[in-house]
Amino acid sequence: MPPVDPALRELPELADLVEMLSGLDRPERIEALIALAEGYREVPSRLARRPFPEAHRVPACESQAFVFAEARPDGRLDLHFAVENPQGISARALAAILARTLSGAPLEAVTQLPVEVVERLFGRELSLGKSLGLSGMLLAVQREAREQLARTAAAAGTEKEQEKVSP
Repeated sequence: MPPVDPALRELPELADLVEMLSGLDRPERIEALIALAEGYREVPSRLARRPFPEAHRVPACESQAFVFAEARPDGRLDLHFAVENPQGISARALAAILARTLSGAPLEAVTQLPVEVVERLFGRELSLGKSLGLSGMLLAVQREAREQLARTAAAAGTEKEQEKVSP
């Protein structure tokens, strides 16, 4: 088994899941992913309603997935997903995994997570289309994390400017 990626060290729950799934043979992995998909919860209606905004759509995802992020008071994010294709078991599984393991995680760790983690979760048997869609879900989450980091940095800069102006 490959060593734990340094980016996963700050994401212990995801690291454990990657290790567990990597150790399963294909039929066991499929069963485990189906079970994980049962943990999928759609984005709360207080955040988004159908039709979901196109700005949140994951490009290249055949399951029509959407990613939403909600800032916590500490600046970290809670992640929410919508997967419109009822047959999108893999997308639902990844949505459940990402929501569970990356919500509240350090934003820097989320942005540094290698996209290859998708293959490590799902196995090398992924079709090109499914791989692109699932990778796109992770990339959309990382975009949300980068944008939140930028907002936090901008707010910190504004506070420093105000401190300079105040007597």
